[in-house]
Amino acid sequence: MAKEGVEKAEETEQMIEKEAGKEPAEGGGGGSHRLGDAQEMRAVVLAGFGGLNKLRVTRKAMPEPQDGELKIRVKACGLNFLDLMVRQGNIDNPPKTPLVPGFECSGIVEALGDSVKGFEIGDRVMAFVNYNAWAEVVCTPVDFVYKIPEDMSFSEAAAFPMNFVTAYMMLFEVANLREGMSVLVHSAGGGVGQAVAQLCSTVPNVTVFGTASTFKHEAIKDSVTHLFDRNADYVQEVKRISAEGVDIVLDCLCGDNTGKGLSLLKPLGTYILYGSSNMVTGETKSFFSFAKSWWQVEKVNPIKLYEENKVIAGFSLLNLLFKQGRAGLIQAVVDKLIGLYNQKKVKPVVDSLWALEEVKEAMQRIHDRGNIGKLILDVEKTPTPLMANDSTETSEAGEEEEDHEGDGENKERMPFIQ
Repeated sequence: MAKEGVEKAEETEQMIEKEAGKEPAEGGGGGSHRLGDAQEMRAVVLAGFGGLNKLRVTRKAMPEPQDGELKIRVKACGLNFLDLMVRQGNIDNPPKTPLVPGFECSGIVEALGDSVKGFEIGDRVMAFVNYNAWAEVVCTPVDFVYKIPEDMSFSEAAAFPMNFVTAYMMLFEVANLREGMSVLVHSAGGGVGQAVAQLCSTVPNVTVFGTASTFKHEAIKDSVTHLFDRNADYVQEVKRISAEGVDIVLDCLCGDNTGKGLSLLKPLGTYILYGSSNMVTGETKSFFSFAKSWWQVEKVNPIKLYEENKVIAGFSLLNLLFKQGRAGLIQAVVDKLIGLYNQKKVKPVVDSLWALEEVKEAMQRIHDRGNIGKLILDVEKTPTPLMANDSTETSEAGEEEEDHEGDGENKERMPFIQ
């Protein structure tokens, strides 16, 4: 039965490629793409926590679906700032290495585990994965898988779940966004920032304040109401326009931005922390940056919150999904978001496509704040020779890269895109 499923999936992929005007893949792009080969697959492996030299593309045994799981032939994977933090080991209770990073992907259903209902072999899907997404094949529970709308591409689908579900739940489930409200979002040019801006546009008369690097302003100026330089005194800029402040603050930075965000809240306003990018300044984990960022966090006084009628909240989509068992809630949100996509009210913003072998360069682009929207790892993309030689390593990962604290201080700090 498994053999029949693989053969059917191969026919499905060949049909899709034929419709797209391509010949069926014959094993290019740095590894075998033939669906009949059920033994090995290409995957990005993190050999140990640290710098970019800890990543390599290698071959691993191909997984098979367990009870309640789907096996997906991956077409595209989402790359988030969270993945940089994972690489550094800059997260709570990091898993053991070696591991395959990545939390979201899109592709074609290749096999069904026992008791799986609602899907068929050949379905185009997007999925959350609890690690292991950056590979040619993944297996994940059916509760974390969603069918892709007919006119959504695989790259758009890989850019959709993490960013749009995070944005939707913060705005509507946590902060109860309504007509006439105002929102401040940091890193407005990133994947979550662009999703927030699009979702705010679905509610009448919502004012969006955004911060972003100045070189991004021209590209994203139409998506927000008021746009500020990320290095400017945005508190004074916001208060100049709205003396009372804002109703919702979405903070992916942490550090001294926590106090600034709370100071901008109107009575009954909601501050939501969903990231801590100010703890990441260099390529490797820095205790100094971590300590400095936490030292700058304003200590929250519950009595002061009570007196000022303010709400402080936190949001982690992956914890909600994988640790707290809210898959049903996420499914309902995805259904609403797909409805908005079909109505052409929202659309994922894809910054660029990268081969698996180019994962180091893709990560560096996020770290340097070069992206507008989402970076995607395209499993079938052929890498440029220089990138492939640099990122595909046959030996074990080398020693820890030298951490130049001076260089780290000069780098721009990144948003925590989760």
